[in-house]
Amino acid sequence: MTTTTAERPVGRSTPGAAPRGTPRRRPGRLRRAGLPYLLLLPALVLELLVHLVPMVIGIVMSFKELTQFYIRDWGTAPWSGFDNYRMSVDFDAPVGEALLHSFLVTVAFTLLSVGLCWLVGTAAAICMQDTFRGRGPLRALFLVPYALPVYAAVITWVFMFQRDNGLVNHVLHDQLHLTDQPSFWLIGDNSFWALLTVSVWKGWPFAFLIVMAGLQNIPRELYEAAALDGAGMWQQIRRITLPSLRPVNQVLVLVLFLWTFNDFNTPYVLFGRAAPQAADLISVHIYQASFVTWNFGTGSAMSVLLLLFLLVVTGVYLAVTSRGRRSADA
Repeated sequence: MTTTTAERPVGRSTPGAAPRGTPRRRPGRLRRAGLPYLLLLPALVLELLVHLVPMVIGIVMSFKELTQFYIRDWGTAPWSGFDNYRMSVDFDAPVGEALLHSFLVTVAFTLLSVGLCWLVGTAAAICMQDTFRGRGPLRALFLVPYALPVYAAVITWVFMFQRDNGLVNHVLHDQLHLTDQPSFWLIGDNSFWALLTVSVWKGWPFAFLIVMAGLQNIPRELYEAAALDGAGMWQQIRRITLPSLRPVNQVLVLVLFLWTFNDFNTPYVLFGRAAPQAADLISVHIYQASFVTWNFGTGSAMSVLLLLFLLVVTGVYLAVTSRGRRSADA
């Protein structure tokens, strides 16, 4: 007795089966691929709510005549259109003139602070690049200003800047005899330099940390080859270190610029609610326009103008740096 088996014709497939050579999509694989995005979704939604909701409310408030009379129910405040913006950019009027002065002070303060933070941080990182005894504790010591809470650090500087019993005047006047009399550091024109000192002291360790991390990616063979060719330390820094750190410095400068331009904690803790005219940063100025004079509509308009300015500067900076990177690669 013979048995016959039915052979499946070659080249044919059963109905409903996937063609040969095409991988099947497993539902489990899709679920596993989408699981990370699903887990990130709550944090993303909360982050958008934290940032977008206040931003939208601030933009709406900038078009309203929102003063202390409508604080209880700000939705009933009358619409003012672009009056708040016109008042803010009218530099012949007191409000616009004060805002322009605050903007110029902030620009000068930001450029000096970012430049000094980058310079001190880069110099310290280059000095810490070579191995020597005590390098680890010294690195940790350099990061102390960045690790300290802002309020504790700035309050300490407030005591140090006191005229009669502060450490700064004790060193400059009593010890070094560089001044004729103790100086007022928290009022007058000296307040700008006091604010700049605190900002640089607080910000340069971040630059030091970022540049030090970027230096780890530069091969040591480049320095050894340059030394064999007779290149000195300054030539190595100019020809090897700085060009290799260009991508790191581009991001570092942008982050420092945004942080410094928007800094509110440092001047507020250092000077209080009323900053001196020489140190009237735009963040504190907007706070005073909103919460001191109770004109939230004008303060919101100033905030929106500040946001637009930072967006434009960031876009131009990224476009210029991207173009420079492409031309360097070509």
